[in-house]
Amino acid sequence: MHERLSSARYDRASAHRADTEWIAEQWADPASRVVVLAGTRIRPVDGAIEWLSPAQAPGGARLMLGVRDGIAHFAVVTTELAATDAWLPLRSLLSFLTQEEAPLILHAVGLAEWMSATRFCARCGLPLDPVKEGHELVCGHGHTTFPRTDPAVIMLITHGEPGTAVEQCLLGRHPTWPAGRFSTLAGFCEPGESLEDAVRREVMEEVGIDVGDVEYFGNQPWPLPASLMLGFTGVAASTDIVCDEDEIEDARWFTREELRAGAETGELILPGGVSISRSLIEAWYGEALPGSW
Repeated sequence: MHERLSSARYDRASAHRADTEWIAEQWADPASRVVVLAGTRIRPVDGAIEWLSPAQAPGGARLMLGVRDGIAHFAVVTTELAATDAWLPLRSLLSFLTQEEAPLILHAVGLAEWMSATRFCARCGLPLDPVKEGHELVCGHGHTTFPRTDPAVIMLITHGEPGTAVEQCLLGRHPTWPAGRFSTLAGFCEPGESLEDAVRREVMEEVGIDVGDVEYFGNQPWPLPASLMLGFTGVAASTDIVCDEDEIEDARWFTREELRAGAETGELILPGGVSISRSLIEAWYGEALPGSW
């Protein structure tokens, strides 16, 4: 099931980012598609992401996302549009994204977030300007800054006889989340730490559970702010939950029946459909579950 996270591939056209003639041709083509961001937010229209022609797009920083099915896709990041309640952050957009466009939107939001957070050169302090269609930033002294990606682990921990009615998975919730919202645990990998050890450390820190075997599941870019979410499954060696009460307000063990029943009634609110967290949960459950954030 986790193959869906990487199945919607497109050509990022990285060789053309400095090719001004090729970029101009694509921008002049009315078939090219553009998504507009107000800062790092996008406004869905009629329950879907709105893709405009270049002629319809407002002014702003242009980002070349790539080519899909022979059609160039761009993003325009503008600060001229007010990010009102109609403009949604990425987490709130998950239910609007199709599998095909999700990688493009993650690409666009990731670059927009990076540009917003990286305004001055770390070497000399001068302002940075985007080049190569938004994939590099350069200061007045010619110092180049590149986007960074931070590895983070996200994991579904289980205990009990695999595949049986008594097997359970572990889900937790952040203190700021609405009532009923639960998700898989996650955290950043520290310097000098293997990904598997990061899984074990984060689970122990957040909920006091000792984890034994850990297996890789899949990955998903998550530009909030610049993460690559590396998914894992793990088997618990202990079951007593002790929440840290800082990052995790509550954590519980759920059987498959409890997951299904809670999702059907809406008492349990699970992550969105294109998220790796959702894929981890549904891969363990065995099929799609109702409801999402």
